[in-house]
Amino acid sequence: MLTQSNKKYEIDMCKGLILPKMLLFAIPLVFSGVLQLLFNTADVVVVGRFAGDNSLAAVGSNGSLVGMLTNLFIGLSIGTNVLAARYYGAKDEEELKRTVHTSMLLGLGGGLILMVVGMSCARSLLILMRTPEEVLGLATLYLVIYFLSMPALMVYNFGSAVLRAVGDTRRPLFYLVAAGAVNVLLNLFFVINLRLDVAGVAIATVISQCVSALLVVRCLLREKGAIRLVPSELKVSPDKLIQIMKIGVPAGLQGVVFSISNVVIQSSVNSFGAVVMAGNSAAMNIELYVYFAQNAFYQAILSFTSQNYGAGRIGRIYKVLKRGLLCSVTVGGVMGALCIIFGRTLLGIYSTSENVIEAGMSRIWILCGTYTLCGVMDDMVGAIRGVGYSVLPMTVSLIGSCVLRIAWVAAAFQIDAFRSVTTVYLSYPVSWMLTAGAHVLCFRWIARHKLLPHKLQR
Repeated sequence: MLTQSNKKYEIDMCKGLILPKMLLFAIPLVFSGVLQLLFNTADVVVVGRFAGDNSLAAVGSNGSLVGMLTNLFIGLSIGTNVLAARYYGAKDEEELKRTVHTSMLLGLGGGLILMVVGMSCARSLLILMRTPEEVLGLATLYLVIYFLSMPALMVYNFGSAVLRAVGDTRRPLFYLVAAGAVNVLLNLFFVINLRLDVAGVAIATVISQCVSALLVVRCLLREKGAIRLVPSELKVSPDKLIQIMKIGVPAGLQGVVFSISNVVIQSSVNSFGAVVMAGNSAAMNIELYVYFAQNAFYQAILSFTSQNYGAGRIGRIYKVLKRGLLCSVTVGGVMGALCIIFGRTLLGIYSTSENVIEAGMSRIWILCGTYTLCGVMDDMVGAIRGVGYSVLPMTVSLIGSCVLRIAWVAAAFQIDAFRSVTTVYLSYPVSWMLTAGAHVLCFRWIARHKLLPHKLQR
């Protein structure tokens, strides 16, 4: 029997009404995603307003590159979430403890590796992405400093994954509020008062990430139950590491390849010059609010499915998926429409240049108008991963989204009539639609061959 602590933060996902509990789980995640975006948005807005378009392009165009380097270990944190939720649902305290301690060491080690690799390769990777010469120096400086935050970022992600596994999404939100406030204040001070330009926003990001990591570690150290972090018990359990990697490595590789495809997209966008880069960067920051709002329900489906699978509550898994899809599509549709309606006003926050705003609207019209497709795609992956399949959704996603997206851009850029940034942006909704349909077929196969037999056995 699991030792219960901080019940007010935990959610029993295996009993009671699903929708109220899913909303209780997801809403703090929505706000957490917004606050994480504010880290980057504060960087982009401050440099765009007080340092110029080249600085805006330098800071804003690095997202796909950072994602390419960090997604493998963020994927491993998904493995932590699935495994910890399964043991929590099965009420297996000893296995949950071993999972927690293995995960936190894995997060710290992964962060250190990312820091070294990112700082060493930043300039070379930016050159491969065809970053314009007028932006290259600033972008390199920003990235080198930014990658100092990797150990803190990974520790926070793995610690938050442990808390999400037991239904606690509120305390990570509180910690991000504190870190976000630090980030915004330091951005303004370093850029406006000290005139540090992109170095200032990068330093502010490093400090704020350290704040969030320290707070989540402090939380786990003070826990009384099975997820308590005990320094003397920190060690890697080989069997838990293997289980985490079985789920997390495919998820991480999927994220890495997705980011590689986004790097190819970013490279194509870079070929249109600094103004299009700046507009693309600003629009990307706006649409990410839609993505993170939908992604909260992907994470809810992942955790709810894992707990119920561990508890043998197979019938609830289907209900979890249906309610998660309903919430995700509703949120994505409403927020996407708002981004289109208020797009010019929102882009004006990032830059006062009319050319930059016009370039940003080109992206917003296409992506924000179709983001519900992305939500459906991710939600299906959450359900499939929650029952232990990770290689299958990775394979489908790589073929359906990444390969298709790269092929689309490569083929289109060979035809002069289609060599435009609009053609680049259209690769997203087309790949989302095809990949979502393939994931639906995969889930139906899993339901027939794994979930139904599992239910009958119990």
